[in-house]
Amino acid sequence: MSYQQALSGLGAASSDLDVIGNNIANANTVGFKQGSAQFADMYANSMATAVNNQIGIGTKLAEVQQQFSQGTITTTNQALDVAINGNGFYQLSNNGSIVYSRNGVFHLDNQGRIVNSAGLQLMGYAANSDGVVNSASTVPLTVPTSNVAPTATKNITAAFNLNSQDTAPTGAFDPTDSTTFNQSTSVDVYDSLGGTQKVSVYFQKSATTNTWQAYATYGDPVSAPISLGTMAFNSSGTLTSTTDSSGAATAATGKFTFSIPNGGDGGATQQALTIDLNGTTQYGAKDGVTNIAQDGNSTGELTGFTVSTDGTLTGNYSNGQTKALGQIAIANFNNQNGLQDLGGNVYAQTSASGAPQVGVPGSTNHGTLQGGAVENSNVDLTSELVNLITAQRNYQANAQTIKTQQTVDQTLINL
Repeated sequence: MSYQQALSGLGAASSDLDVIGNNIANANTVGFKQGSAQFADMYANSMATAVNNQIGIGTKLAEVQQQFSQGTITTTNQALDVAINGNGFYQLSNNGSIVYSRNGVFHLDNQGRIVNSAGLQLMGYAANSDGVVNSASTVPLTVPTSNVAPTATKNITAAFNLNSQDTAPTGAFDPTDSTTFNQSTSVDVYDSLGGTQKVSVYFQKSATTNTWQAYATYGDPVSAPISLGTMAFNSSGTLTSTTDSSGAATAATGKFTFSIPNGGDGGATQQALTIDLNGTTQYGAKDGVTNIAQDGNSTGELTGFTVSTDGTLTGNYSNGQTKALGQIAIANFNNQNGLQDLGGNVYAQTSASGAPQVGVPGSTNHGTLQGGAVENSNVDLTSELVNLITAQRNYQANAQTIKTQQTVDQTLINL
């Protein structure tokens, strides 16, 4: 009787249609991995049947195998959209229970936690207040919304060209009288609380050949002048030596030290500063500044963040500073098809999948990440539509087997 074989065939074709239909339905689901129905034939167990006379009794669904091939990556420009390029899954915390996903669409909740659309928290390595990542264990990632701490200025770096053809001023240096110096410039420096005050540096050509006097002031109105010392150049216009205001050689050529009142405590203490003038030249060209910078910064608010290929989440602050806020971790498995599909684009670990291999993106067999992008479903709609027609034909053919068996049975009945 062919009924059993045909009925099993109808069930198999129906299961195949279900899998194909599910693939088509999820063609636009981020991170979705298409399934493929795998079948196995069936035989009746009988000791009396010769091996070469066995007739199969139909088919059965052996497994639905997920196809974990790479999906196309599409740029979204959303900071917390992250795509995995290669092997691996995001770790997500579901009230302390860890699940895994390829869907990298995340956002911040009202507590600054990085979560997906279902509220599951993204896991990774935390960073301390200095931006140092601790890769000992994974924790739910959060984005701190507090301001970054200010940094008091300690060092000023500046370079100038001092015109060798300048005339030495005849009067005593006066920061308020431009005829008493040849070149000057200013830079804002930061105190211990991130407040700013202006520091100005001045150069006055000396009567002695190839030497210049350097001065500094601070504040507005400007303070009394601070004598930094003397700069000496050789006949090629290169800075060769510097001495402080007492005439002693500076600890390092081109570097002068001085102090200004610390605005962070109302001037109760002094803020020590070092200005490095290495790179300053004395050429027969116009006076001018060629470089100036300082190493302090004010407090800053978080204005955005980026995700690098190794999963590092970097915060960008309004004061121009950047700091690591954490690092996304990804997990890989020896047998990805051993994972249990829980729906909602998440999977659970099983004994068949093996233990998760958690690591930094880009390490060993772990893929890299692309921020501001998502991984599309890997469903090929053209192939699935062809498969849909094939499954439909299989269903119709099995139905025809039943119809044919009915005709045979009717013939026997009519004898």
